[in-house]
Amino acid sequence: MVLAKIADLYPNYKEDIFGGEDIKSFSVYDYTNDKIGSVHDIIVDDSGRFRYLVIDTGFWIFGKKVLLPVGRASIDYSQQRVYAKGLTKEQAESLPEYDDDMTVDYDYEERVRTIYRGEDYEAATAGAGTVDRDTYNYDRDASLYAHQEEDLDNRQNLKLYEERLVANKDRFRAGTVSIGKRVETETASVAVPVEKERVVIERNAAVEGTVVAPGEATFGEGEVARVEVYEETANVEKQAFVREEVNVRKEVEQETVQARETIRREELEVETDGDAVIDRDL
Repeated sequence: MVLAKIADLYPNYKEDIFGGEDIKSFSVYDYTNDKIGSVHDIIVDDSGRFRYLVIDTGFWIFGKKVLLPVGRASIDYSQQRVYAKGLTKEQAESLPEYDDDMTVDYDYEERVRTIYRGEDYEAATAGAGTVDRDTYNYDRDASLYAHQEEDLDNRQNLKLYEERLVANKDRFRAGTVSIGKRVETETASVAVPVEKERVVIERNAAVEGTVVAPGEATFGEGEVARVEVYEETANVEKQAFVREEVNVRKEVEQETVQARETIRREELEVETDGDAVIDRDL
């Protein structure tokens, strides 16, 4: 029987089989709750049945990839974990290493199955006769492959949806402020005090009987007294001064806007008929 990677047989296996999810990269633990690696790939046969999980052991065994039969895998989808039943570190070290480019044939599978088979295998199959690559059937190793229908093939996925309010902000231009200058004119007046000189001529009568000394009175003509007269005029001119300075900037104010919407959420309802036993992971 030909084995292949799940993506080669089902290119859309995430949607077709797992409902949009994928168990690749699920963490793998042993039953002592120690992490031993992660799921690297899934191997299926040509009928589409799951046969092996490819486990990347990471630092547990230095990144060695080995095969885990699906009957030895218990999958916890809620925790995204795979528990490897009965896989020990000694077994993993003894398992043949898997490579992505290799072909998984009957001889390779037998080497894998030999590691996982218990001591009671020969006694349990004593009357079944010998098998070879042409007569082997996976039902012969039911403990290695029997649980695949329960854990993988028949898994039904029910998604519960809920609505949430997602708030976003839209930025738009609320307006524009333009700041410019204009020139206004007005008539101004200023008072400037100016001075003007004038000549004041005062004539005073001499004291009667005052005698002038001989020779002092010349009685000459042409004698002139000169007085320069000055006056001021107003000289008014315009000068420009800085009246005020205007600074322009933007400030951001924050406010909280409340929005209300009615949202919906789906809740799980479980109805049983008869004595059905349900294992609830709450």
